[in-house]
Amino acid sequence: MNDVAASRNIPDRTGTPSIDSVSLAIIEQLQEDGRRPYAAIGKAVGLSEAAVRQRVQKLLDQGVMQIVAVTDPLTVGFRRQAMVGINVEGDLDPVADALTTMEEVEYVVMTAGSFDLLIEIVCEDDDHLLEMINKRIRTLPGVRSTESFVYLKLRKQTYTWGTR
Repeated sequence: MNDVAASRNIPDRTGTPSIDSVSLAIIEQLQEDGRRPYAAIGKAVGLSEAAVRQRVQKLLDQGVMQIVAVTDPLTVGFRRQAMVGINVEGDLDPVADALTTMEEVEYVVMTAGSFDLLIEIVCEDDDHLLEMINKRIRTLPGVRSTESFVYLKLRKQTYTWGTR
């Protein structure tokens, strides 16, 4: 893709929006502090406040980024987290779609390797975790097996990989 198309955030052949260096710099500023004022971001990246506001809105509208509050689940009453590997018979899409509708499921990814899907779930306690795995996940049509990896302690959680 040429530089003009990239600077306008025109999607590439895969339909993924192309991000120019200024938009990446804006994303980096927001990853450092999601509440940073647009004027301060503009000063850092060489744009006006209005131009930053427009770019941020476009990045949000395109689904390139989200601005959210990230918590430590333990501090807000969720005492059990787990990564669950899932093997599926047949088409992965219906199982993945069903998992994305469960509010306890925070992350769903299709993989190549030992598991067809990996999900992250956040639960109130061990009983809640058991109910999720035994009654809701394993009973989905197409789920052949699961393997759970219960989190004992959260040591690192960052979201700065988006612009490396």
